[in-house]
Amino acid sequence: MAEQSENPIESVMGKISEKIHHDSSSSDSESDSEKKSYPSESVKDKIWRLFGREKPVHRVLGGGKPADVFLWRNKKVSAGVLGFATAIWVLFELVEYNLLTLVCHILILSLALLFLWSNALAFINKSPPRIPQVHLPEEPILQVASALCVEINGAFVVLRSIAAGKDLKKFLIVIAGLWVMSIVGSWCHFLTLFYICFVLLHTVPVIYEKFEDKIDPLAEKATIEIKRQYAVFDAKVLSKIPVAALKAKKV
Repeated sequence: MAEQSENPIESVMGKISEKIHHDSSSSDSESDSEKKSYPSESVKDKIWRLFGREKPVHRVLGGGKPADVFLWRNKKVSAGVLGFATAIWVLFELVEYNLLTLVCHILILSLALLFLWSNALAFINKSPPRIPQVHLPEEPILQVASALCVEINGAFVVLRSIAAGKDLKKFLIVIAGLWVMSIVGSWCHFLTLFYICFVLLHTVPVIYEKFEDKIDPLAEKATIEIKRQYAVFDAKVLSKIPVAALKAKKV
């Protein structure tokens, strides 16, 4: 009887000790996980990326083949695309070729060569050349058109909100940007501007990806300085504008 009465007590004490050990081990594991997470969060907070990006540069550019071309993942393809754009710019800007004239000359030369080649092979009793069928795929064109439509509609929404007088800061930024673009447009033609932007897309992202650890701290300092100067400008000028004052009262 004494042994039967001691067994339940021992089992209860064993369960209590197991529970204490389990709680202590779980608390230790939680503390360890917190210790591991805190440094990672603190390190993450210390890292400042340009424009507040959280994704790699490749994903920011949309990923896929266009991002591979801009970041020179395949040097032959990237060099070929840049060389083709340079040739187009040289033909239209330096040589002053017109688009319609260039297309007509290319078609005339291609048709003349194929016509003479086909007749020459028929004259020597050989099979005519196999001219490949040119077919433009619909899906990539529709994707590009859809992406452009989304971006244009987004720009229209931003312009509408600015025109409604809801955001003075965006209004000033857009006016300054359009003014700078008008000045740049007076310096060069649209094709030259487009070519400059194309070259920048092939150089700036790859340089930034290579030296982002050095560029980001400099960009952070510049951003802090710009925000400080804007705060001074806001306190001295923007806050005295009636629109800004009405907005402050509504808030």
